[in-house]
Amino acid sequence: MDEFKPWGLEKNTYLMLMHLSQLVGFCVPGAGLILPIIMWAVNKDNSPEIDRHGKVILNWMISALIYSVILIFLMIIVIGVFGFLILLLLDIIFVVVGAINASEGKLWKYPLSIQFFKVEEA
Repeated sequence: MDEFKPWGLEKNTYLMLMHLSQLVGFCVPGAGLILPIIMWAVNKDNSPEIDRHGKVILNWMISALIYSVILIFLMIIVIGVFGFLILLLLDIIFVVVGAINASEGKLWKYPLSIQFFKVEEA
């Protein structure tokens, strides 16, 4: 039986691109939210690995959104500006580390993520 190749890519490459697709939002507003969700939703039923990585990514994106809303209110006392800079840096670091691990066939749960979707271990 042939191994499932999402969008014609090796699975680890696809998983890596799922993580990195979050960074597209820096160039195309909104795409960093939509693209990883589409990549996960289209192939989650075909591969448990894709489903697990997609849930890890979604947990982080929702958590980062919540942190951003909190930081908006904290901008009143200036600390929110620094918080946004730290969150931006953490976002880039977490995405890159997640992508590197995915390319090596490992699942890395983003630190500071709230578990909205339960991610089952392999």
